[in-house]
Amino acid sequence: MGAERITEGVYKLGAIDWDRRLFDSLIPLPDGTSYNAYLIEGSEKTALLDTVDPSMVDILFSQLEGVRSIDYIVAHHAEQDHAGVIPDVLVKYPNATVVTTPKGKEILTSLLRVEDQRFITVDDGQTLSLGQRTLEFIHTPWVHWPETMLTYLQEDKILFTCDFFGSHLATTDLYATDKARVYEAAKRYYAEIMMPFRQIIAKNLEKIKDYEIAAIAPSHGPIYDRPTFIIDAYHDWVSSPPKNLVVIPYVSMHDSTRKMVAHLVNALAKRGVKIEQFNLEATDIGKLATALVDAATIVVGTPAVLGGPHPHAIFAAYLANALKPKVKFASIIGSYAWGSRTIEQLSEVMSNLKVEILEPVFRKGLPQEADFKALDDLADNIASKHKEHNFV
Repeated sequence: MGAERITEGVYKLGAIDWDRRLFDSLIPLPDGTSYNAYLIEGSEKTALLDTVDPSMVDILFSQLEGVRSIDYIVAHHAEQDHAGVIPDVLVKYPNATVVTTPKGKEILTSLLRVEDQRFITVDDGQTLSLGQRTLEFIHTPWVHWPETMLTYLQEDKILFTCDFFGSHLATTDLYATDKARVYEAAKRYYAEIMMPFRQIIAKNLEKIKDYEIAAIAPSHGPIYDRPTFIIDAYHDWVSSPPKNLVVIPYVSMHDSTRKMVAHLVNALAKRGVKIEQFNLEATDIGKLATALVDAATIVVGTPAVLGGPHPHAIFAAYLANALKPKVKFASIIGSYAWGSRTIEQLSEVMSNLKVEILEPVFRKGLPQEADFKALDDLADNIASKHKEHNFV
């Protein structure tokens, strides 16, 4: 695709990666992604905001064929999918200067070996004139690396946010027209990337609240020409109470744990509690992460393996621990054959979660009537806790 005009002198560049299915060797990309860069022409200077993943450098350069001069390369974030082509652009435009935060300079120097004299570092709130257009830089550390920042184009009221408000979505739509699809992709993106920094995200939402924003232009996914759509969604994901939802990631080796999970799911449903169940043998971890955004309770189901939890269960617990969702309660259910420290070990893995641990149901062998009664009691407890906290 060629450059797309947003307004006179402001263009979206970049590449659509239709076929990419894994990010950071970890995050599934069922809908591909995009790497958005932006070109802003002032009456005196021209700025390129971010670049593309190195695999797509030829596409970016084809879009820059008619651009004779770039004065500034604004690096909002040093990760390679945004900054990886900066050294190539500096070769093509030898008079260009990289504009970033002080921490951004440190990381870019380390990752890309950009020479010291090619940088300008900017303070929070500092401006840079392009002539009749002004860039204002807003520091947003830990959204989602320590060096990140945003750029506000004052005259056009466009906020360029890099990973903030992004979505891994391959689409030719310039703007977020398919609201349902974009909402799902953006929520998944928030869950996988931004949720661990939820409290910092809340502070940065507060930081931008007084800006008049006509459009939000992230570096993944479409532009938001109705920015309240994504800002309101972030406020909900970040700050609203958890919902009346239990997330149950589980794995079962010889059917005992599966039977316990099935019984608990039915018991919770009868008590008016919503459930999302994930068989860890074949789960898209992005969907598990997305479910955790709203969950009030997580219940991990696992058999014992060599005296401890199954590796899939450890992974799910570790993922929840790393993502730090708003979850308030947790429990563990499953079975063992001859002995186990599963409950202690999984509890340690989830130590970051500030949760109340509800009585686990971990039994030897196939579940019996007394075990199903214990699962009913756990369902009663969960439903009661959710009702007590007014989770809906």
